[in-house]
Amino acid sequence: MQSQIPGPGRWETFRALFPNPFPRFTPFLTEMTARYGNVVAFQLPWRSYVFVNDAPLIKDVFVTQQHAFSKSLGARTLRFLLGDGLLTSEDPLHRQMRRIVQPAFHRERIVQYAREMERAAVEFAGGLRPDESFDAHAAMTELTLRIATTTLFGSDESGSTQTVSRALRLMMEEFPHGLLPLGRLRQRLPLPSTLRFNAARDRLDEIIYDVIARRRRDGAQRDDALSMLLAASDAETGFAPSDRQIRDEVMTLFMAGHETTANLLTWTFYLLAKHPEIDRRLGEAAAAGNRDYVLRVVREALRLYPPAWLVGRESLHEVTLIDGTRIAAKTTVFISPLLLHRRPDYFADPNRFDPDRWIGFEPQPFSYVPFGGGARRCIGDEFAWHEASIVLAEVARRFRFGMEEGVEVGTLPLVTLRPAGPVPMRAIERITSREPSAAADSDGRPGAAASLPA
Repeated sequence: MQSQIPGPGRWETFRALFPNPFPRFTPFLTEMTARYGNVVAFQLPWRSYVFVNDAPLIKDVFVTQQHAFSKSLGARTLRFLLGDGLLTSEDPLHRQMRRIVQPAFHRERIVQYAREMERAAVEFAGGLRPDESFDAHAAMTELTLRIATTTLFGSDESGSTQTVSRALRLMMEEFPHGLLPLGRLRQRLPLPSTLRFNAARDRLDEIIYDVIARRRRDGAQRDDALSMLLAASDAETGFAPSDRQIRDEVMTLFMAGHETTANLLTWTFYLLAKHPEIDRRLGEAAAAGNRDYVLRVVREALRLYPPAWLVGRESLHEVTLIDGTRIAAKTTVFISPLLLHRRPDYFADPNRFDPDRWIGFEPQPFSYVPFGGGARRCIGDEFAWHEASIVLAEVARRFRFGMEEGVEVGTLPLVTLRPAGPVPMRAIERITSREPSAAADSDGRPGAAASLPA
């Protein structure tokens, strides 16, 4: 039973995590694993948890015994914005919708999307004003939103950036409250924060239903994800998604698809600003079309700052893992790529930003899981990987980014691993070749993780 797993007492846990658990969670888990090992049990008055920080056991949860677990309360809480999209739904709906959406992310589609990604990246880099301060996170959010809408939905909805960003920020702020015992009640009360969130969600719904209606009236055959959703049915079951289900999937791709990549790119530029020698090598690699180095930089940034920093599963019944650990029914199992990727026995000198660690190195299976694994491995892996590498290469070919003096950027671990506030940077022109970069070559499959919902 869970009581056999070592861990702190209920009162110690309560004191460590409250009043605001999310900012305290990473230091708490770090301390608990140092004290008790890589499997730790802890409880709050309303729920029991087990934290697993061991690669073979993570594979057990994600793959071998995946059917013994459902999505966690955290994923279910996201339904108040995302509905029953791929990120939040359970089987059989999840399995049906994954089959319907999957063709939008086949390799030949990614090659088409890459051309739009490169156009957007070139335009973004061309619009940067040297030596003028800007918020890198806001800029990456706007850029990735444009890429997501033009490639996945066939129309540029980047004019709605402020609406999307506001709704996403409000969702992030409301999310921790939804995990508390009275979270569902709070969502029904006319609190100012709830009213603001509901208004932002309603505006987002207007935008998305308008896109769906326009595409239905258009009737043209296209190759984007929205067209496939509008025309699709599950060949195995005959299931065809309703407009409401299409809305949920579009909302999931619309929000999660650009949010995680925006965070990844922001953290990558932040790391490069802190490591000028790596940044110099990246600029040379991008100018020379050396895609391998660009990929290593992104992969290393994903290791240190995985956007999906915490993944939860809930046991449907008592589960015995391969090492004999027994997890009681209705227990939330947490896995944190943020902590897992910094285990020194998996990654030498784990806190060091070192893209060259990936030369000839393959990590132990399930020790590097920035976006999950198994049947719920993120569906947009190639899409997100190409997007990040194309944007990074195009910008790095022309500019390096410098942090504003005296600015330190902290992490804000909520639904995703966001920066805790603006990321003020200045673009500084490089003295390099102006020839087009080869970094957008998308024929090969890179070996890194996804950033779209599973």
